[in-house]
Amino acid sequence: MMIKLDEAMLTTQQALWVVFSRGKLVVQESSESIPVAYLHELPFLTSYISDIHQLPPLNETAQRDLPVFVVDLGAEHIDEPGWERVSLRQLLFAEYDIAFSVIGRAWQYIHFLRTHQFCGQCGSKTERVDWEMAMHCHRCQHRSYPRVSPCIIVSIHNNEKVLLAKGVRHRDANMYSTLAGFVESGESLEQAVHREVYEEVGVKVKNLRYYNSQPWPFPHSLMVGFIAEYDEGEIRCQENEIDDAQWFDIDNLPTIPPKVSIAGQLIAETVSLIGNK
Repeated sequence: MMIKLDEAMLTTQQALWVVFSRGKLVVQESSESIPVAYLHELPFLTSYISDIHQLPPLNETAQRDLPVFVVDLGAEHIDEPGWERVSLRQLLFAEYDIAFSVIGRAWQYIHFLRTHQFCGQCGSKTERVDWEMAMHCHRCQHRSYPRVSPCIIVSIHNNEKVLLAKGVRHRDANMYSTLAGFVESGESLEQAVHREVYEEVGVKVKNLRYYNSQPWPFPHSLMVGFIAEYDEGEIRCQENEIDDAQWFDIDNLPTIPPKVSIAGQLIAETVSLIGNK
């Protein structure tokens, strides 16, 4: 949940500020970090005092040097000298230490609040619950919670090379990455791996091994990472999804995602596995 604060605390407390304007973050010009400031140093928030909330730690034992304040400006554009709006992706890749535990989580909460202002069951206006992250309908008593969409992401190797694919969305950037896809209803994570791999590149895999997971705020995914061995089949790219897919030598990799992302971490781990064989 996010904790609502009283104005007295806000005026005396220096904090990390996660400020959203539409789908972007408000930062100081030429900065790649969310601001660390007192409230009076962010004059454009004067009209949003009642909308400022504190993002709590992920667990009770977690400690931070500074509190994290979150505020949503909605569709308002900031026209304040010295401040600008930057994309969420840009800041996530720049802010390695706090990207997914702070910025990504804050965006998922904001996205939830924006998209659940009305009850999905009866259409009535909903209200935010004070003691947990939820929206409640007092007419039909339906309560909604933030959505988490499980996705699998898998790195495939054949003991000598790693299979990487370029999605149609990354055609211009010419970036190759691991395969990924949403888990369907009634499907296990392992079943999703086998289905997605076969659908996207036409090969079969075996010996799946869980690697790690990462929340991915575009807009509310949980990426569950696997490493798998190639079993059989020839590469056949899925139309409208995969622009190209190839087996790459670990010493001659194309442009790949940075290691801040689980895709980059999976590729690095697979390269290490192949190199140690």
